[in-house]
Amino acid sequence: MSVTLDLAKQLIEKASVTPNDAGCQSLISEFLQSSGFEAEVMPFGDVTNLWLRRGDESPLFVFAGHTDVVPTGPIEQWHYDPFIPTVHEDQLFGRGAADMKSSIAAMAVACKNFVDSNPNHKGSIAFLLTSDEEGPAVNGTIKVIEELQARNEIIDMCIVGEPSSSNTLGDILKIGRRGSLSAKLYIYGVQGHVAYPHLAKNPVHEFAPALQDLTSLQWDAGNEHFPATTFQISNINAGTGANNIIPGMLQVDFNLRFSTEITADEIKTKILKILDNHKLDYEIEWHLSGNPFYCEPAELAAACEQAIQETINIKPELSTGGGTSDGRFIAPTGAQVVELGPVNESIHKVNENIKLDALDQLTNIYQRVLEILFKNNN
Repeated sequence: MSVTLDLAKQLIEKASVTPNDAGCQSLISEFLQSSGFEAEVMPFGDVTNLWLRRGDESPLFVFAGHTDVVPTGPIEQWHYDPFIPTVHEDQLFGRGAADMKSSIAAMAVACKNFVDSNPNHKGSIAFLLTSDEEGPAVNGTIKVIEELQARNEIIDMCIVGEPSSSNTLGDILKIGRRGSLSAKLYIYGVQGHVAYPHLAKNPVHEFAPALQDLTSLQWDAGNEHFPATTFQISNINAGTGANNIIPGMLQVDFNLRFSTEITADEIKTKILKILDNHKLDYEIEWHLSGNPFYCEPAELAAACEQAIQETINIKPELSTGGGTSDGRFIAPTGAQVVELGPVNESIHKVNENIKLDALDQLTNIYQRVLEILFKNNN
């Protein structure tokens, strides 16, 4: 059994459903302690964060990731217990196998291998691990970054181990992400009997023309790095369950994934203008998960491309697609950020898995990145 596979199994065994770390970070800390990494636990609220650092010189290179996982879903639909890591044929099954305990294991092994072979490397290598990525993400990476900035610890380069690959390991490198703005919208009407509509006011009917405007509006045209901003309804609910009652309130949940061509405040202004134009009685609650970010390809992206090509003979595509990641909290500090991790096909699903050969391949890629960036500086 490879060291990475063994470490990934140990992590998967820990039922770290967000925001519970379940001892995953302690495991990584102990694994790297003999290689000279100094550990600092940063708890905020019910979230556990870990900052591991080796060295005090610049540049500061960081591996970032999360030890929390999403809930398992229906246990009976899993082929194997999601917290008993199981190897079947050429795959490792378990919750977190792809998102992202295998990445954390690969990062840790790569670091240990590199440091043990290059104990006098210049610069610094660090880990930023949180148990609050799959949850609200308010007491995790963002709080650690605030603490680091307060004491002038500046991250120069960061690999986020999110499952960035689409079809095969290494085919995609994420160098940015769209922003994500969500809202809960409450439209108020007057409840009544369906036989007497003149005595009621149906909020579903009232909202329908506004919905047409919201779904047909072109928010922006995107740019060379991002597709156009999109608006999507994620949930809509009204009524009491009876078919003879006009509802008194309609709740609509929606989300916009937005490009760098528009700001969250500009989106809010456009939406409020549409709602007001239709003279709706409403309340709205906003939640900004993160602003869009884009990292112009530089030294780190070049090192990742080279490492992938040399290790598995694939030329990766640079992309800003997909959802959000904790890179949104790191990139605004000025750091070069690249997301590089396993294939994302099974993430958040039952029977989450990763191919066995990807574990060592990912380890080798991460280690090669370190060699490219630091080995020649010995």
